[in-house]
Parts: sequence; structure tokens; C-alpha cells
Amino acid sequence: MTFRFSSLRARLGAGLAVATLAASSALAAYPDRPIRMIVPFAPGGGTDSIARTLGAGMSQTLGQPVIVDNRPGAGTIIGTDLVAKSTPDGYTVVVATFAHAVNPSLMAKLPYDTDKAFAPIALLARGPNVLVVCADSPYKSVQDVLDAARAHPGKLTFASQGNGTSAHLAGEMFNNLGKVQTTHVPYKGAGPAMTDLLGGQVDMMFATAAAAAPMVASGKLRALGVTTPKRSPAMKDVPAIAESVPDYSMESWYGIFAPAGTPADVVAKLNAAANKATGNAEFRKRLEPEGLSVSTGAPAELDAYVRGEEARWRKVIKENNVKLD
Repeated sequence: MTFRFSSLRARLGAGLAVATLAASSALAAYPDRPIRMIVPFAPGGGTDSIARTLGAGMSQTLGQPVIVDNRPGAGTIIGTDLVAKSTPDGYTVVVATFAHAVNPSLMAKLPYDTDKAFAPIALLARGPNVLVVCADSPYKSVQDVLDAARAHPGKLTFASQGNGTSAHLAGEMFNNLGKVQTTHVPYKGAGPAMTDLLGGQVDMMFATAAAAAPMVASGKLRALGVTTPKRSPAMKDVPAIAESVPDYSMESWYGIFAPAGTPADVVAKLNAAANKATGNAEFRKRLEPEGLSVSTGAPAELDAYVRGEEARWRKVIKENNVKLD
């Protein structure tokens, strides 16, 4: 009996050793096939372009193609949910943006738990929106806007590409911290909003830098302030709104997440590849039109940043009773 037990224990030990070795070999071999990078937006936009540039850089480090898969819809929820429910093996990741942090507060119920369904990989970049007015607007500074809004509560209007978007919430925060009342006018997309701003149908817009920069450069729009706490390197002559409205801060950002449960070794490899890719001149060049700056680091830094954004915007959304269309 003693011999049989010892023999069985030896066989179990050998089996465990083989299984451990196989698991270690699998991790060491990662990745051994293409990686799918979900972009929860349509092809051709800023996020899509950044993802493709990033993916090309990461593939050079990982030795496998990083294939962009566009899954737009439902305010990024469709593509994000796909990743939340994917196998946590490092072969499916999602490029997350501002919407990732505000959707939990905007939606009564999400098909995933934002705080538990994802493994953070890396924060990629951060940058401003820009408060812009038409070139012939009487407002030449943030203070001009504040003075007019205080003199005529509710009269000034600001456009956005839709309820719950960065342009909308930037305006609501401006109202809260500036102690003014301006009126939100939502559009179905940034294009129509920008058209009406240029046409004088609305007074101002907290537009993304990507949308605003060409119009500012051509003289069609005037930039009054950036939404980041300090001036943006991409728009050095444009004051920060915070110079007139203390504590004002709103950022556009990009980060990468994998499904929760992705092995730590795999997350580390993805993090290293992302950090190296964002250091490439090609990636940095791609960020310039959006006024973005590279902001990489450890996975924990992305996790802490997004949780902070969730808490900050939850307060703004609740105070202003913001709801989606």
C-alpha cells in the first residue's frame, strides 16, 4: 500500500510539473498568433487612426500582427462589451477613451462592470478640448464669455456632438465651476455642430483639438481656452480655461484594456510593447493634430487615472442630470 501511494504521488507530482512547464512555455511563447485590437468607433476617425499607428508599432515588438477591428455603436459599449466577454488570453484588447470613464454614470445599466471586467494595460495619451467661437464672435477671451453668461443667464449656447460627450460634459463643468448658466445644444455628430458654430447658430463649442485646430489655423474659429489644467504644448498661445475658472480640468485620453483575468506576464508584455510604440516618432507625429501628449506608464497608473475620472465625472453628471438621447 505504501509503495502504491508513493508511486501515485510521484505520478501526480510529475503530472503537475509537466502542466506547470506547459503553462510556462505557453506564456513564454506569447504571442504566437495575431492580436485583435477593438476600436469601438467607426473607421476613419481619430481613435481609429491612433489605434492603427499604435498597432503597427506594437507588432514590431511583439512579432505578431496587431489587427484593428472596428466595432462602433452604443457610445462605445458594443465594442467594449465584446472585449469584456472575450477569453482573457491577451489576444483581444480594446482602445478606450473618455467614454469608458463616463458610461457607468450615464447608463442605468451596462452589460459589464467597468471596474471589474477589464485588466488595464497602458495609458497612451492625454490632451485638451478647446473652447472655440466663430472668428467674428464678440467674445475674445474666457472672461468675456463668463461676463456675458453672468449678465444674461441661459442666453449663451454651446454645441456638442451629442449628450454625454466630452464637449457636452466640458460645458457642464464650465457652468458649475464658473457659476454661470449657458445652454447646451446637442447635435448628432461633431460635423453638424461645427457647421452651426461657423454659421453663428450657436455661440461656442468645447470641441476636440482635432476638430478645432484646422479651423483655428485657417482663421474661421477663435480659440479662447484649452480644457487641460495647463496650456497645451500644441497650442502654446491659447490660455488654459483654468486661468479664469479655478480647478477647471477636462481631458481627452486614450488607453488600452484587456479582459479581466489576463495573466500578469501577458499584461506586462503588452504594456512594454505599447510603451515602446508610443515612443516612436510616427506615433508622436500622429498625436500632434489632436493636441495630445504621450502619457505612458505601468498598468496601475491607467487603473488609477480612469477610476479618478469616473469619480470626477460622476459628480458632474449627477449634478446636471445628464442623460443620453
